[in-house]
Amino acid sequence: MNLRNPKSNKVRVGVFGVGSLGQHHARIYASLQNAELVGIYDVDKSRAAQIASTCNTKAFESFDDLASRIDAASVAVPTNHHFETASKLMDKNIHLLVEKPIAVTTDEAEKMVNIARQKEIILQVGHIERFNPVMKFLEDSLSKPRFIEAIRLAPYPPQRETGMPRGTEVSVILDLMIHDLDIILHLVRSPVKDVHAVGVPVLSPTEDIANVRILFENGCVANVTASRISQEKMRKIRVFQEDTYVSLDYMNQAGQLCKKTGKSIEAMPVPIDKGEPLAIELESFMQCVQTRGTPVVTGAHASEALKLAVRIRQRLAESPS
Repeated sequence: MNLRNPKSNKVRVGVFGVGSLGQHHARIYASLQNAELVGIYDVDKSRAAQIASTCNTKAFESFDDLASRIDAASVAVPTNHHFETASKLMDKNIHLLVEKPIAVTTDEAEKMVNIARQKEIILQVGHIERFNPVMKFLEDSLSKPRFIEAIRLAPYPPQRETGMPRGTEVSVILDLMIHDLDIILHLVRSPVKDVHAVGVPVLSPTEDIANVRILFENGCVANVTASRISQEKMRKIRVFQEDTYVSLDYMNQAGQLCKKTGKSIEAMPVPIDKGEPLAIELESFMQCVQTRGTPVVTGAHASEALKLAVRIRQRLAESPS
């Protein structure tokens, strides 16, 4: 392990961007046994000082100063700054966990993946549902999904003093739906044959609610709905295959398995060891840096999810609702 502090077995890590999500990256790193939270950086200096105080770390005035002292970093800045921020850090050979989506454009994503590959840098992307305890049950229980239905609903983000409400710099397809696109690609493992989509902007310049039907070459069909203008929160997925039906609730980490037995259907609760997905994700990232392991969600995985999201947006542009 080639770390900047070879006397320590901890990964020296920093967090760039400590908004609604980055603050939790800092909180968790401060508690991990295999991480040393060196500090945080945010363009909002007062916000940085506040989060640094709660996490018992330092708020750096300079981006480059923090970058010079760390081995790894979380990039939790707004999506339209992912490419610029990640590129600067990878230029300094810093291993990265970049929040989802990996970038705004597929060109940016491919450049990030290529830089990481050329410099042998670990590039993990924050598709956090892959670390939700319900995912292990999905992966262990399903072999040939035939139909998938995913629903992800959230209220509109609150207004911020500076900038747009969190996540609204991109479409709801890139903000929320991309979680489910990544999971579906991971489960189905087949090229996309066709896409049908409808989407409507309500409070943002781009789509705030969208529904997509994805047809895969192996015959599987996925129906995906995402909304950030809902009065309720919901993150659920239902997966059907020939003799099994699984219904899972990501938010409450609960679910039900229905299995065909003879001429009847037997239903049973899903056994799930509950845990905080973000903590599991960051712990996994630290382990990858220490062991030079392959992340659960690589930059290439995230790039494929982004390509599908962009394809969906292109279809919407061709046939606006």
